[in-house]
Amino acid sequence: MNIIQVGNVLCSIDIFKEMFCCNYRACRGVCCVEGDAGAPITLEEVADIEGILPLIEGELAPEARRVIDEQGIAYVDRQGDLVTSIVNGKDCVFTAYDDKGNCLCAIERAQREGRHSVAKPISCALYPIRVKRFSIGDKGEVLYGLNYHRWAICSEAVEKGHRLSMPVYKFLKEPLTQMFGVDWYAELEIAAKEIASAKEF
Repeated sequence: MNIIQVGNVLCSIDIFKEMFCCNYRACRGVCCVEGDAGAPITLEEVADIEGILPLIEGELAPEARRVIDEQGIAYVDRQGDLVTSIVNGKDCVFTAYDDKGNCLCAIERAQREGRHSVAKPISCALYPIRVKRFSIGDKGEVLYGLNYHRWAICSEAVEKGHRLSMPVYKFLKEPLTQMFGVDWYAELEIAAKEIASAKEF
């Protein structure tokens, strides 16, 4: 069994069995500056972020501001997905740095400082889970798919997850609850217990 359905969400078994816990001290936020495309983003998130852009654009690199001026905060990548704009083929335009060279998200930092209430894209908060959305049926019902994404730069997070016995779904409890709701997450926990007791791992 590789897929578990919880409500209208198809969950890869990997989100239950793989261990993960971000180790920021080790990676210093490198996931924001590596890769060949931006982070998946919705049209609603684009509108929200555009609304608070004047509050954070002064913290962005000049190259990032130029990209935003030329193409906006998002674009459609080669897979046809809407993603955040990037600089020099990799860096997210919302990347900012502190005085120690640590990579930070300008959106998240300003939110934590109370300067606005807009969250960074949910796809960022959900990493290493990747979400796929499928429309099915004549009434446009939505079915989601959750997959665990492996990335070499997160090896320290995997090691930390093993030390803490922290499966992916537990590490991401807050953003998963934010996206799918408290009741759905409770069902997910029940599914996890059933899988463990059935020794499906």
